[in-house]
Amino acid sequence: MMQTGEIFDVVVIGGGPSGATAAHELARQGHSVLLLDRAGRIKPCGGAIPPRLIKDFAIPDELLVAKATSARMLSPSDNRVDIPIENGFVGMVDRDQFDEWLRERARMAGAERRTGVFERIERDTDGTAIVAYRPREGKAEGEVPVVGVRARRVVGADGARSEVARQTIAGAERTRYVFAYHEILRVPEQRPADYDGGRCDVYYRGTLSPDFYGWVFPHGNTLSVGTGSADKGFSLRNAVGALRQTAGLQNAEVLRREGAPLPMKPLPRWDNGRDVLLAGDAAGVVAPSSGEGIYYAMAAARMAAEAVHESLVTGDGKVLRQARKRFMGEHGRVFWVLGIMQRFWYANDRRRERFVKMCEDRDVQRLTFDSYMNKRLVRSEPMAHVRIFFKDMAHLLGLARV
Repeated sequence: MMQTGEIFDVVVIGGGPSGATAAHELARQGHSVLLLDRAGRIKPCGGAIPPRLIKDFAIPDELLVAKATSARMLSPSDNRVDIPIENGFVGMVDRDQFDEWLRERARMAGAERRTGVFERIERDTDGTAIVAYRPREGKAEGEVPVVGVRARRVVGADGARSEVARQTIAGAERTRYVFAYHEILRVPEQRPADYDGGRCDVYYRGTLSPDFYGWVFPHGNTLSVGTGSADKGFSLRNAVGALRQTAGLQNAEVLRREGAPLPMKPLPRWDNGRDVLLAGDAAGVVAPSSGEGIYYAMAAARMAAEAVHESLVTGDGKVLRQARKRFMGEHGRVFWVLGIMQRFWYANDRRRERFVKMCEDRDVQRLTFDSYMNKRLVRSEPMAHVRIFFKDMAHLLGLARV
């Protein structure tokens, strides 16, 4: 058993958007918080953040490296559907800068930052959790001894395939993953024909992903070009190379390459009923179909922080379950709908072709973007939903012309 004199109200493991947000929220409420993050790793991510995130989490404009005002969907036959983002924009961020800003905000609120690799959770003689980790001090990993701190509560925000979840949460292994890979490119001086630094391009083609999609997202002076798939035999790196060729970016300078698994379904349980709670990718809150994760990670973290705060105040570990209950109550229906969409429309190129064709419809565009921008299913236009229902049925039955 590891002995330690230090004790924190909360140890947050993982310093991505979810962990940094949870640490910030809890520190603001006066709790002693340790934010433990392993340095040097950036998650592959298109970097899109909707207006609701910018508003809810007070993201400053200077963190936005680009503002997307339109999206282009490209089908297997190269049918191109341009969708303007009416009355707004989607913010684009670079994750290395964005995540660090969130961690620093947590520190400014009172959280203590440390860099290290989580090892395990042990128990003190009184049952208090001891978070064991290996500090990063510029030495070889084996030369740095494992140290521990005591924690009244632990937030596991250590990403997909969370080690915290594996050790402490029953059923954590029961989730599906898409493996994502992207390359950050410098925008070439000789820009490709039809290049638009304010447009997000989404490619629905089996050659680029058999079950997901490929993307080219603007980041100001750089671009995120990537794809994803749950098929372990599919070469993501070759697909990104093909996507770069298709987009006219084959000669663009590669600044960095990143890959990671993305969970496609929330875990059935986020807490151990006592003192450990998951958030972000560790809890599985990446939206199916779209792969969007930043907003949902931060929203889940805020709910986790509220549950942890209540648990600390009342001494009741059972209230930790409220985080998942509240998240699924607010976003579960969206995840269910998007899961069905991904399983059906991404199944083959014939369906992808019909999916892109369906997105030419203005009702579909308007309601889809309103739902994305504001993170709610739109119910204010019942006749538009009726029209979309019949159009969807026509495409599902093959009655609509492609």
